[in-house]
Amino acid sequence: MNNENNEPTLESIGDYDTLKGSKKKTVWSVIIIGLMIGAIYAIVANNYSNVDDSIEIQDPIKSVKIK
Repeated sequence: MNNENNEPTLESIGDYDTLKGSKKKTVWSVIIIGLMIGAIYAIVANNYSNVDDSIEIQDPIKSVKIK
């Protein structure tokens, strides 16, 4: 039987401890873009979620006639 472990270990991965170069820039870009989209969504949701033009009905249904 072959007892060799052919799977990579965390230590063998080149950027296990730190991200460097373009990978680091990509990760930060994704984080910043996600935060910007979230902030824009929060601002838009806050501005347009108020319903000030609703009409209140003061005449409730007292009974429903059944034949």
